[in-house]
Parts: sequence; structure tokens; C-alpha cells
Amino acid sequence: MLIMSSSAARLTRQWTTWGPVVAAVALGLAWGRDLPGFAVVLIALCLIAAVLAAVHHAEVVAHRVGEPFGSLVLAVAVTVIEVGLIVTLMAGGGGDKTSTYARDTVFAAVMITCNGIVGLSLLVAALRNRVASFNAEGSGGALATVCTLATMTLVLPSFTTSHPGPEFSSAQLAFAAVASLCLYGVFVTVQTFRHRDYFLPVATGHRGVPEDEHAEPPTDRETWAGLGLLLLALVAVVGNAKLVSPTIEDGVQSAGLPQAVVGVVIALMVLLPETLAAVRAARRDRMQTSLNLAYGSAIASIGLTIPAIALASIWLSGPLVLGLGPVHMVLLVLTAVVSALTVVPGRATLLQGGVHLSIFAAFVFLSLSP
Repeated sequence: MLIMSSSAARLTRQWTTWGPVVAAVALGLAWGRDLPGFAVVLIALCLIAAVLAAVHHAEVVAHRVGEPFGSLVLAVAVTVIEVGLIVTLMAGGGGDKTSTYARDTVFAAVMITCNGIVGLSLLVAALRNRVASFNAEGSGGALATVCTLATMTLVLPSFTTSHPGPEFSSAQLAFAAVASLCLYGVFVTVQTFRHRDYFLPVATGHRGVPEDEHAEPPTDRETWAGLGLLLLALVAVVGNAKLVSPTIEDGVQSAGLPQAVVGVVIALMVLLPETLAAVRAARRDRMQTSLNLAYGSAIASIGLTIPAIALASIWLSGPLVLGLGPVHMVLLVLTAVVSALTVVPGRATLLQGGVHLSIFAAFVFLSLSP
């Protein structure tokens, strides 16, 4: 009889191992079916389990490969699956109903990451240490990339004249896609190779080094297992979010709320793994890791979604509305200005966290009451 190693036995006993598997099985059994109320509740529980498991396995991988590779793995993995979800929904048809889906999802991701995740992380770090410290060079470069990508893809379509309405022409969409992909590639190269030190956690005043630096890193076997379970958990997160979205949509329509609220709710669920991972990192004196997750997710969301949508538009029918309305443009400009003032000093207090959370609350409120 084979004897399982102690590390493998611990991995098997952990609920984080079986959580993604159960969530994926539930996804496979429920996909394409009309779900009764109790089934939707079960799917929602599987979604929560998959989110928590994804955070755990992301931290395992991050501890093994180090920063900023760890946060990059989680951000890119979530975004790739999110892009697949957007393309799938748009390919399903719906005309005007799906014409703004890419725009609403990407903008919601930017607001959630740059205000919700950043604000919550700053709040947690400031409550623990009074002042949250991070690298202004890396965070500033990441923020500049987010602002450039968001302006090129979400603001310019409302002002171009080659195509009527807030849409790009085919040539403009192709340019935006190539530029977004190239800029994302440059950012990843700078983050992971040329200036990696700009994205590493800074030493804290009262501890010197983050507390998890002393923990024994996982073995190669545990790391590969964690990476596989992370990807499985993320597939389950996005897939189960898709399954519960009709129930959310029905509730939104019954309440008389705008259709864009559905995209906001789904984006919140999809970004839960990054949110929890960022908050836990801030609680461990790793504020730079939190910012890497937030800004990295925003960059990946735009830099990968727009090229994928541009490519998919070759066979997708119907309009593709990317331009933001005046209210959302104001929120985007306010986010850019406040974020710059937060990042430049390299230190932030409780006040900056509260300001970002206020902007995020305004975004949510105006989504409910435009």
C-alpha cells in the first residue's frame, strides 16, 4: 500500500483542496440548466467556497515565486477567465443588451480595484500601523498605466467622429487593441524584470520585514498543486457567477434598477479573490502587494479585455459601445486625481483610505440611481 507524504496528506485534508473541486463539479452539473431556488443557493455557497480557496492557493503560489510574480499570477488568471466570460455572453446575442457589457465590466473593474480594493487595503493597513508604506515608483507607474489604458479605451470613443455614437471605428478599435496589449506587455516586463524592486513590499517601521517572510516556502509539488487548484477555483468562481447572474438580473429588473447593476454585481463577485487577498496582504504589512493586486488587475482587465473583444468583434454581430457617459467620466477623472495624490508620497493614512472608499460608494450609488 502506498504511503502518502505528510505534506500531501495535509494538502488532501484541507478543505481548500476539495472546495474548488466541488464547486467545479457543481458548475458542470448546473451549466445550461434552469435552476430552482435551492440550487441557486447551493451554487452561491460553492461560489463563496471557491473564492476563499482561490485566495489561499494564490498565497501559496505567491509565497513560492515571490513578489511581484505572485500577485501577477492571480491578476492575470482572474482576468483571462473574466475575458472568456465577457466574450461568451456577447456571443450569446442580445443586441443592445450586450453592446455595453464589455464597457460596463471593464469600468466596474477599474472602480472596484482602484477605489474599493485600494481603499479597503489602506484602511486595514492604517488601522494596524497608523501609516501604510509602499513604493511610490512602482505604484505610480502602475497607476499611470491604468489611467492611460482607461482613457484610450473608455473615454476617447465618446469623442471620436469616425463612427456615430460612443463607438470606435474598425481601424480605431484595432489600434486601441494593439496599443493596450503592447502597453500591458511593457508594464509586465518592467514589473517582473527590469524594475522588479519597485514592486516589492517595503520594510515596515516596527517590524522590519513582513511577518510571512520567515515562513518555510512550499515545495515544488505543493506549488504546482496550488497553481492547478487556483486555476480550477477561478474557473468555478466565474462560471458560478454566470449561473447566479440570471437570478441577480431578475431581482434587478423586479426592483426597477438599471441593467448596468448586473455587471457591477458580477464584477464584484469575480474580483472577490483579489479583494480578500489584498486585504490579507495589507493586514500582514504588505501594502505594496495589495497595490500590485489592485492596479495589476485593472491593467490586465483593460489590456487583455479590449484586444480579446476587438478580435471577437470579427464574428460577433451588433454594436460595441465602449465610450463612457459624463457621470462615469467624472468618476474616472476623480479616481485618477485622488489616486495620484495617494501614491506620490509613498505613504498613506486612514484619510486616503476613506476618500477612496467614498468614491467607490459614489460609484455604487450612482449605478443604482444614475
